[in-house]
Amino acid sequence: MPTSGTKDTLLDEELTSKPIHMVDVINFFWRWRKPLLIITLVSALGAVLISSPMITKPKYKAVHVFYPTTNNSISNALLTELNQRQKDPLEFGEDEEAEKALQILQSSDLMGRLVRNFNLMKHYGIDPAKESHPQTALEYKIKENIAFERTRYLSININVLDEDPAMAANIANGIAALYDTVKTEIQKQIAVPALQIVERALKEKQQKIQSLKDQLRSLGEKGVTNYEEQSRALAEEIYKAQGSGNMGRMKELLEQQKTLVASGGDFIALNELIKLEEEKESDLIAQFEKRQVDVKEALSHKFTVSAAAKPEIKAWPKRSLVLLVTLFASFAAGSLLLLIYELFFLRRKKIA
Repeated sequence: MPTSGTKDTLLDEELTSKPIHMVDVINFFWRWRKPLLIITLVSALGAVLISSPMITKPKYKAVHVFYPTTNNSISNALLTELNQRQKDPLEFGEDEEAEKALQILQSSDLMGRLVRNFNLMKHYGIDPAKESHPQTALEYKIKENIAFERTRYLSININVLDEDPAMAANIANGIAALYDTVKTEIQKQIAVPALQIVERALKEKQQKIQSLKDQLRSLGEKGVTNYEEQSRALAEEIYKAQGSGNMGRMKELLEQQKTLVASGGDFIALNELIKLEEEKESDLIAQFEKRQVDVKEALSHKFTVSAAAKPEIKAWPKRSLVLLVTLFASFAAGSLLLLIYELFFLRRKKIA
């Protein structure tokens, strides 16, 4: 029990006001050299044991590096005039393409296929019958072992850690292959309907042209086959009949001319309209052929810089790093605990 004249404080005023010198620090460590040495050695021994392959299985790191491409449409990249192309199909992707690539790599569609292709649920030792939240456990394992990063050179790194070095390389390369597949399928979600739209428009245009040709054929059945040539020929025949005084022949030719003039306007209009519609049909055919290429053909969406190879040296745990961190942490923690012990317990005993 402290007396009424004693201050009820954690540390006495003499201790808190006394300056700390380097000699005090050296003396402190010298006094407690044996406990600190024991603590440090025991911690180091524990770190060595824990980081050993018998307790902690080593993991190997495989890395696949690629550049995303800029091509989104094969037809625009390859079947368009050079001076009309917006991007070179052989050009490396820039910042925007790199961000899109990361989004696709992290998509649930790609991850779901990766889990099925490599049976990751079994590979990571997750039993759905015993695990209460198997999907959550699987997601944690995937985040722990698989990572994607964009480098400062705008390439994409696929980093995979695994206890099996061959499996690590296979998963990294498998993800790169799935990236191509998934991006192609995403583009075909638009390419296929686009092809169907152009195909319908082309069929409607061809039906319209056929209808105009049928109308033109009906005029031909009435005798109107070439308005300009027929008009010129009739005018010459009328002139000859008039010059010879053959009024019967002239009357007959004038009737033919009236019929020709009545249908001539339709003949000219139909011919011009058919020409215009055929030009539009030609554009639609070109579009249809391009859309067919986009649907039927596929180009890689990446330039592989370095495919993942089977790693030979483990990436984790780094025993030297673990040992150094453990030594430092144990020495610091032991020093702090001994300092607290000296200040709060030994000093109180002396005061008592």
